[in-house]
Amino acid sequence: MSIRETVRELNAGLGPTLVAALSGSRDRRASIGWEAGEGPGPDEASSERLRCALAQWKAVEAAEGADVARMWFLGSNPWLGEDSPINAIREGWFGEVAIAAQALVQDAFSG
Repeated sequence: MSIRETVRELNAGLGPTLVAALSGSRDRRASIGWEAGEGPGPDEASSERLRCALAQWKAVEAAEGADVARMWFLGSNPWLGEDSPINAIREGWFGEVAIAAQALVQDAFSG
């Protein structure tokens, strides 16, 4: 999947402001340009964050629906030290975010 398609799916699910935030961009409209193919695309570090986010989006959305997935990305998460998945992805905690997503999908949270 191209980065443009990745951004398109994330923009549709999370909105461009959150997608820009999780990518590490300071421009809240950056993901709109990336989706449209205008100007330079995201750098490699941002692209890695975007790919991670899409994988977790798809997992949570498939199990719980788009509304729950959106709230999961925004909410405080005990598997991430009470940080949100958006912040954790921006910080590069990809493995931890994947574990947190799987915990939700598998109903592994005990508490």
